[in-house]
Amino acid sequence: MRTTAHPSPPTVGMIGLGIMGSAMAANLVKAGFEVHGYDPVAASRQRLRKAGGHACKSVAEVAQHSPHLLLSLPSEAALDQVCAELLATGLKGLIAAETSTLPEACKLRNRDALAKHRITLLDCPLSGTGAQAMTRDLAVYASGNAKAIRALHGVFEGFARVRYDVGEFGNGMRMKLVANLLVAIHNVSSAEAILMGARSGLDPATLVKVVADGAGGSRMLQVRGPMMVDRSWDQATMKVGIWQKDMKLIQDLLQATDTPAPLFSATLPIYNAAMAMGHAMDDTASVYDVLERWTQAAPPAKRTARRG
Repeated sequence: MRTTAHPSPPTVGMIGLGIMGSAMAANLVKAGFEVHGYDPVAASRQRLRKAGGHACKSVAEVAQHSPHLLLSLPSEAALDQVCAELLATGLKGLIAAETSTLPEACKLRNRDALAKHRITLLDCPLSGTGAQAMTRDLAVYASGNAKAIRALHGVFEGFARVRYDVGEFGNGMRMKLVANLLVAIHNVSSAEAILMGARSGLDPATLVKVVADGAGGSRMLQVRGPMMVDRSWDQATMKVGIWQKDMKLIQDLLQATDTPAPLFSATLPIYNAAMAMGHAMDDTASVYDVLERWTQAAPPAKRTARRG
């Protein structure tokens, strides 16, 4: 009796299983991929198992299962370490899409080191929060070797809403910093608007629903407005402490390009205040708490009676 062979599911490796990486891995499993992942944190590996993926004991083990890799890493040091471990495997033909927000110089350095051993590193940062990652509402800014990007099209579709091919290596990071400059401003402006509405007597939840659907709406108002209203910033999808790294990268690019940015500059003390107030591990929606406390610390405004 003849049996019909079923094709094996496509495989992908996920290195880094934090807020973003774990959500990406879970969506790839749902999309039909066999996901092999690694993270030094045991709880993160266990989260991958619960999502239906295969937890590995090392970067090398992940690479042995799939030539297509996604990197979601917290720091330059982590990227340097992962790339060194990939080199140590001796494997050729690997394609690794680096999705984190890290200095372009660090990514370039590792791209060149890997290229000498026929491993391709792509610069593919993501636009979106951890909450958006869970619902596959991410945009990929893919830059680097065009052939390698095409080889990962199916992988990107498995965890992202859209992919933009933005050209030469490094363009992805520059595009991401442009997007994050707007995120920094829109996040604080959302907090300002909600606070003004609440202090004027409007229901904050209704305000977010109504304004987000009009000309004054923004993705940050849609995503972080409810967190500000519910005060659920302890359920972080982008921690303030990590966001400070992104803010520094934006500042560096502004300085390198001699770009005036008065609105972005105005947000810096608000995020710094969030750190000082103990919100480092909370979501950036906690800027609402900063502004609200400032109003409580200030003396009440004097009202001048109108003359008829």
